Amino acid sequence: MMEKRYFIWLRYDGTRYHGWQIQPNGNSVQNEIQKALSLLLREQVEIVGAGRTDAGVHARMMAAHFDTEAVFECAQLAYRMNSLLPRDISIDKIEEVENDLHARFSAKSRTYHYFIHQGKNPFLNAYSCELRYPLDFNLMNEAARRLLEVKDFAAFCKTHTDVKTTLCDVTEAHWMELPDKQYMFVITANRFLRNMVRAVVGTLLDVGKHRLTLEEFDEVVKKGNRSNAGESMPAKALFLEKVVY
Repeated sequence: MMEKRYFIWLRYDGTRYHGWQIQPNGNSVQNEIQKALSLLLREQVEIVGAGRTDAGVHARMMAAHFDTEAVFECAQLAYRMNSLLPRDISIDKIEEVENDLHARFSAKSRTYHYFIHQGKNPFLNAYSCELRYPLDFNLMNEAARRLLEVKDFAAFCKTHTDVKTTLCDVTEAHWMELPDKQYMFVITANRFLRNMVRAVVGTLLDVGKHRLTLEEFDEVVKKGNRSNAGESMPAKALFLEKVVY
């Protein structure tokens, strides 16, 4: 009997996890899903995710694939997995796909959202970063727009990673105003480097605080040195929002 490939569409609150990928020193989202899937299918199952979100980062949409010869009904398997998984991980759908569709390499784009709020707000603290200083969002959006012309994002990549290239194609980058003095940064690209979104946000905030001019922002990007860019912002406010195939 030939193996078939299945996609799992899921979402999770990453607060309690050491990221998506299985880690030797802490629990991960991938580990929880593999445990549940292996138990239900009565075989050792390995899954491949669309990306590797860092510790504390959340996903409103994540995709992963697995291969198996087991026979099952997709909706029933999803229901049973949701019964087994912790409350902070949920399966939206399981579906059979073509065997050459790869959760990571077949993805055309990924969209992340980062949330900040100005002033104290107890109802936003868990998933948004509180900032108490004024920000120039017009200037921040102008700097964000320039990211669409950038190809090499080495300036926003965590050092000592094993990536072979720091080239990314960013197709969307802008700030949006939300209710309750909250703001959301939206960024879409074909791929993201480790820590990239949080480093981009930190650097844009330096522009918004008038610590960096637009010309200096361009220079930071051009030099490609992580130490010249802004701080990495807290993980709790970052969401993987969408994956497109």
